[in-house]
Amino acid sequence: MASRPAAAFVGEPAPTTFIVNVIHAHPGKQQEAFDIIQDVVHYVAERKEGFLWSNLAKSTDGLTVVNIEAIQGAGNVDEFFSDPVFVEKFKRLDTVSISEFHTYSVDDLVLPKLIGAARSA
Repeated sequence: MASRPAAAFVGEPAPTTFIVNVIHAHPGKQQEAFDIIQDVVHYVAERKEGFLWSNLAKSTDGLTVVNIEAIQGAGNVDEFFSDPVFVEKFKRLDTVSISEFHTYSVDDLVLPKLIGAARSA
């Protein structure tokens, strides 16, 4: 029986929902904000089937942390926030940051044009 990877990149738009958390850390609190959102994401990754993958990044200026997370559908947001442990973990961000939370659906996927393919066309 062949197994299918849980997450993969494809060359065409797929019906994926993205959560984007932009976390504006209080001065000197970027690493703490990163650690908190990392804990939240690992909690979700280990327990919620709607979770697909996440990228966590810290800005080089020390001011923000971003979580770009792929989930199966917008309904997963309500599922995650109905978990009291998740809510407590997520609320810890309020002690070290102000954060924005947005949900997006994929409308287009743009890939680089291959230089060799452009010359032969």
